[in-house]
Amino acid sequence: MHGPPLAGWLLVALCAATGSYCLLRMRGEPPGRVRRAAGAEALMGWGMAVMAVPAAALDPRPWGPPLLAAVFAVAAVRALLPAWHRGGRALGHHLHHAVGALAMVYMALAMAVGTPARGHGHAGHAAQGRVPGGVPALTAVLLVYFAVYVVWSATRLAPAGAGSGSGGLAWSRRPELADACRLSMGIGMLAMLLTL
Repeated sequence: MHGPPLAGWLLVALCAATGSYCLLRMRGEPPGRVRRAAGAEALMGWGMAVMAVPAAALDPRPWGPPLLAAVFAVAAVRALLPAWHRGGRALGHHLHHAVGALAMVYMALAMAVGTPARGHGHAGHAAQGRVPGGVPALTAVLLVYFAVYVVWSATRLAPAGAGSGSGGLAWSRRPELADACRLSMGIGMLAMLLTL
């Protein structure tokens, strides 16, 4: 990720924590739709953590962005397959996972296409020393999508915080924690898209 290193490391920590929680949630679920969704969210959280590592901390490896793009392209297809098999029923959540995975493909390809500008500078000005690799119109559409998703997720989380009927559930299966993770990942996507 390009931008201030501190922001990058904070985003790495947030996304890694979110991905770890989703893995724990996945382990606590029986095989089925909820477990697959938690697995997809864990992949997204950990993939975002890897992609958010500040550029100054990485040894330039040309295979990194294409590998991330390939992993998330497969994740996008995998997100849409269950809805396809059901004739489009229950498309909403699957579509969101696919949009998130395709946004990750887009950002990985933008990282690969964006090239360092010639000149001298320090890590704090990494964003200024780089030619953007993203398409501004597509970036804007994704920013709007994830901004709306973040607001929607926050509204879903607000009533749950007042203490509803999930008191008997194990902490790893509490719905408000899952909603908080989705909100965190949406905020992370916004932050990453802003650095393109």
